[in-house]
Amino acid sequence: MTTSDTHQTIDAVWRIESARLIAGLARMVRDVGLAEELAQDALVVALEKWPESGVPDNPGAWLMATAKNRALDRLRRGKTVERKHEEIGRELEARQAMAAADFEAAIDDDIGDDLLRLIFTACHPVLSTEARVALTLRLLGGLTTEEIARAFLVPDATIAQRIVRAKRTLAEARVPFEVPRGEERAARLASVLGVIYLIFNEGYAATAGDDWMRPGLCEDALRLGRILAELAPQEPEVHGLVALMEIQASRARARVGPSGEPVLLLDQDRTRWDHLLVRRGLDALRRAEALGGALGPYALQAAIAACHARAHTAAETDWLRIAALYDALAQLTPSPIVDLNRAVAVGMAFGPAAGLELVDSLGSEPSLKSYHLLPAVRGDLLAKLGRHAEARTEFERAAALTRNARERDLLLGRAAVARDAASTVPRS
Repeated sequence: MTTSDTHQTIDAVWRIESARLIAGLARMVRDVGLAEELAQDALVVALEKWPESGVPDNPGAWLMATAKNRALDRLRRGKTVERKHEEIGRELEARQAMAAADFEAAIDDDIGDDLLRLIFTACHPVLSTEARVALTLRLLGGLTTEEIARAFLVPDATIAQRIVRAKRTLAEARVPFEVPRGEERAARLASVLGVIYLIFNEGYAATAGDDWMRPGLCEDALRLGRILAELAPQEPEVHGLVALMEIQASRARARVGPSGEPVLLLDQDRTRWDHLLVRRGLDALRRAEALGGALGPYALQAAIAACHARAHTAAETDWLRIAALYDALAQLTPSPIVDLNRAVAVGMAFGPAAGLELVDSLGSEPSLKSYHLLPAVRGDLLAKLGRHAEARTEFERAAALTRNARERDLLLGRAAVARDAASTVPRS
């Protein structure tokens, strides 16, 4: 195996093993920042040694043993060691005598709990949303600072600062490395799910840049969601989020045209949808429903996505059910964006005039003032009503508000169509 091949293998191993490695170390040292440093130290050693010695049969165990030894070295070098470090040192000394296989087995016993602790720690509410996203992708996604920065179109230094500050904030706030219980668990779980879905959405419909989609972020979010579903199988909203992401991700190939241009849902070639992902999404939705109780916001959104997934053609879509589901979602989590989506469904179920009435009621909503989809939806409804000149104005306004180049082109194209349609309408 060439050095290049070995480095590619190490990269693959790191993506697979880094989260469990950091999680296992964090349980021992009780410090996420220190745990990542130790894991990175082990990675550096692997990059130095594996090209010569070859990749070990069990690279994850090798990395863990190396990181553990690094932790011992650090503790021994420290002039002043807190009591908790002394306890950790004794625990690690005891583990030193264990064989590599025994050590790996001991880690594996708790790895599920460790990963769950790491997820809840990375998404702790003490951190800003941006910091939670960056730290989650770094610790659980195995992404480098440069990869995260590239995905979100921000400078490398910005992401590096977010990650450093996040670790410092967790340490200063003495955030415990644990899975929350009781009432706190529900609130913290909502934060975790929100971070994962934010990552997915940025990949599914990029807010800025030249690409309509960034599939890598969708894949990272899906992987995190699936891991969380395995670790918390009794949480219906976890399955609801996984269902929503699986079904939405199933449309990825059909959402982009030959030149990278966006293809809207009703115009997509449904034979290009990934029907394996559709089945997985519908199965996850059934798991959420089987756990009983009222559906939460993610499960309701998954149920809406399922209506689209079950329709073989756009014309077969059950818009009455979708409108009813949006009614339920609006009651559960009222927001102007939910209301806007509900207006689209109502327009499809009961006619564009009904939808336009709801959209116009949102015109004074401050949070939608700069939201490009408000004029985009209004333009679509106006076009269906034959009010093409007004539709053109709305599409142009939407194009001016979006920061995504592909979406801007799409909206300007729709404005041009509306302009042409308006010019052909006979004047009375």
